[in-house]
Amino acid sequence: MKNIGFLSFGHWTPSPHSQTRSASDVLLQSIDLAVAAEELGVDGAYYRVHHFARQLASPFPLLAAVGAKTDRIEIGTGVIDMRYENPLYFAEDAGAADLIAKGRLQLGISRGSPEQAVEGWRHFGYQPAEGESDADMGRRHTEVALQVLSGQGFAEPSPRPMFPNPPGLLRLEPHSEGLRQRIWWGAGSDATARWAASRGMNLMSSTLKDDETGEPFHIQQAKQIQAFRDEWAKHDHGFAPRVSVSRSILPIVSDQDRAYFLGQRDSKDQIGMIDEKTRAIFGRSFTAEPEVLVEELAKDEAVQAADTVLVTVPNQLGVDYNAHILESLVEHVAKPLGWK
Repeated sequence: MKNIGFLSFGHWTPSPHSQTRSASDVLLQSIDLAVAAEELGVDGAYYRVHHFARQLASPFPLLAAVGAKTDRIEIGTGVIDMRYENPLYFAEDAGAADLIAKGRLQLGISRGSPEQAVEGWRHFGYQPAEGESDADMGRRHTEVALQVLSGQGFAEPSPRPMFPNPPGLLRLEPHSEGLRQRIWWGAGSDATARWAASRGMNLMSSTLKDDETGEPFHIQQAKQIQAFRDEWAKHDHGFAPRVSVSRSILPIVSDQDRAYFLGQRDSKDQIGMIDEKTRAIFGRSFTAEPEVLVEELAKDEAVQAADTVLVTVPNQLGVDYNAHILESLVEHVAKPLGWK
């Protein structure tokens, strides 16, 4: 059995060809798609976070709204760029959203990827300390967030507080018990997967990673998962880790599917440079009739190794069509593969 979730990048554009022509459209439709996905038996609703772009950005109002409108589905991010985050505000907002959702948040975070704005995190008031890179800063913000999410007191109480304090040092409120174990790290390399394991975070691996061996993407990703699990076994975090992988999977079951996605078949892994120093491998898309997808995905070593599969959705095609994709995925792909 595997958990199946959708991952929406939350694109919007003021075009007559888009069903999401404004930020309002994409936010409201993101809630509606989570409700529809829950009704279809999908396990998770996940959202990408990008700043300075016509995409979803500030995640916690959306996560809280989805939590209030649903009952069962996991609600998460893939991923929040911690270079932009005040870790204490992050912990407060996350705690509040998780309480509204009754403990269903699964928060994917990372040190960040190339963004729309040059050093956009500077506009948010953050800059690396002396000798730090921006990636180091993101990991430092993460370490602080993980510490305060544990619920331990750390702030000296005022001797003359406005309201009575509990005894001892003060923790951040609201605190949501168990959220600390539902933090995931978006790892782009084997080394960062091991780092995540050492810090007690679940592993979130997307459709790209550093090209470290020249092997096919799914084999490199499976090795990354094994490196994560090997490192986890060296520590006593007190809970079993989870691992997710992302895939683009589009079952062709109707003429409308063929009209939208004809010509996207037989895609292969791609190699590219995500910055001047990093050679990355991008995983292929899976676009075919269900029986072909079942055969191809059964050979994907990383998919087989993960307990959760996040399927990217073309959100600009609207809620109804994306619900159709998810229903096709559950009925014609996940069930034959034994995922559901």
